[in-house]
Amino acid sequence: MGAAATNDDEEFEFGVDTTSTKKARTSSSQGAPSTSTTNAGNKSSPADASVVFSPELLAMYYSRLFPYHMLYSWLSYDPATAKPGNNAKAGSSLGSACTFPRREFSMTIEPQPGNEVYIRYQSFLSQDELMEAIQKRRPVKIDIGAVFNYPPKDNKSLPSGKLQTQERELVFDIDLTDYDDVRNCGCSGAKICGKCWKFMGMAIKVMDEGLRKDFGFKNLAWFYSGRRGVHCWVCDESARKLSNDARSAVASYFEVDLGSEKNKNFHITSPVHPTLSRAYRVLEPEFVKDVLPEEGHGIMSSRKMWTKLLTTLPESCMSVADKLDKKWQKENSTPREKWVELKKGIMTLIGKTGHAKAQKNLSNSERVKIEHWPMETVFRYTYPRLDINVSKMQNHLLKSPFCVHPKTGRVCVPIEVDSADCFDPFAVPTLAQLMTELDDYEAENGKDESIEDWQKTSLKGPFENFQKKFLKPLLDEERRILRERREMSIASW
Repeated sequence: MGAAATNDDEEFEFGVDTTSTKKARTSSSQGAPSTSTTNAGNKSSPADASVVFSPELLAMYYSRLFPYHMLYSWLSYDPATAKPGNNAKAGSSLGSACTFPRREFSMTIEPQPGNEVYIRYQSFLSQDELMEAIQKRRPVKIDIGAVFNYPPKDNKSLPSGKLQTQERELVFDIDLTDYDDVRNCGCSGAKICGKCWKFMGMAIKVMDEGLRKDFGFKNLAWFYSGRRGVHCWVCDESARKLSNDARSAVASYFEVDLGSEKNKNFHITSPVHPTLSRAYRVLEPEFVKDVLPEEGHGIMSSRKMWTKLLTTLPESCMSVADKLDKKWQKENSTPREKWVELKKGIMTLIGKTGHAKAQKNLSNSERVKIEHWPMETVFRYTYPRLDINVSKMQNHLLKSPFCVHPKTGRVCVPIEVDSADCFDPFAVPTLAQLMTELDDYEAENGKDESIEDWQKTSLKGPFENFQKKFLKPLLDEERRILRERREMSIASW
């Protein structure tokens, strides 16, 4: 039997057995008092607001707040599903009838305390069928996979090797654990804070701009993973149809071997690729603001820290390093001022400032190392660190947006790119908070059934932004593609 998930944001490869069982992780609900919720119709607040995750809270979330229609409409890629209540049965315009039923879902359920069961190759004919399965099984995790040539639920009845992937969004996974070597805030592993979360905002900016400008993708959705990372779903038809080789090429395009303080073999080649130059323009201001000072990661906030940074300079810059070290001990300059002074000092060596003449004893390779050192340093801390294997294959499963992380009780909400640097993972609502918000709203306004329950909570902002800035433009694009194909078909008659 294949193993169930072994870490909080793990993806599963195609080929794992349909079900597997393991001893469940200790969750924040174990040993906690139960909630007052016993069914979807009852009062929703937990008896103990400190409980962030429990089976009762999860059942309430799936019953009242999970945005089934948004997920269904998105994964159908069918303009006919734009309005709630339209399940776009067979004969639909573009393809919920032929696409959605062939989409793989997997679910991790906990039928008994202490045991998890991982179920693969799940597929559903409609939104209602998906909703019924989720509300019945109450999965602690939902993963979304590829669209196959047959409904994945028919896997066991098909000849071996007959079930093949057809398309899948191009996805990216960025996790703070991959930044452990540069997190000077005291966090590591699953622990995060506001200081190290800044790396996620920087990564989103670089990746989103690169995917749009260099590859022409338009329909990108970013989501909080619920704990310590972010996921990107590139949903353009051209992205969904990419072969595995093409996916690997796109992912590798953004991959940079960053080296480390001990291994200084990371060097940017010359001429610098335009993508890296653009990333540097985005990242250096963030580096200066959020990495250099003490209120960030403090790499130039004390002599101990700036000495550590100066040792990474090329050997030919040591005279500049010694001079600045002595100067900074006497002055009370800010980390920003030190960074500007350091860059000016080393650029003077290669004649890159004003009328300064380059030292004649420097080889061309030494000049290049000096010129690129600021960029390499900024990248070592801030450049996106991708889990590249997630992006390479159509058959990877990735955590579903809108589900709940069992360790934190927080919803995997959409992240708006324009304000990604302001996104606060600690402000994302927990299940307990959402149930309290529902109770408060209905106590003040009554049970208003004219709007969705999630619109009565703090999910309203991120969910409506997702609808307006991602889902509507996506379905408009699909509608345009459909119209053009119809016109071409008519013209060919």
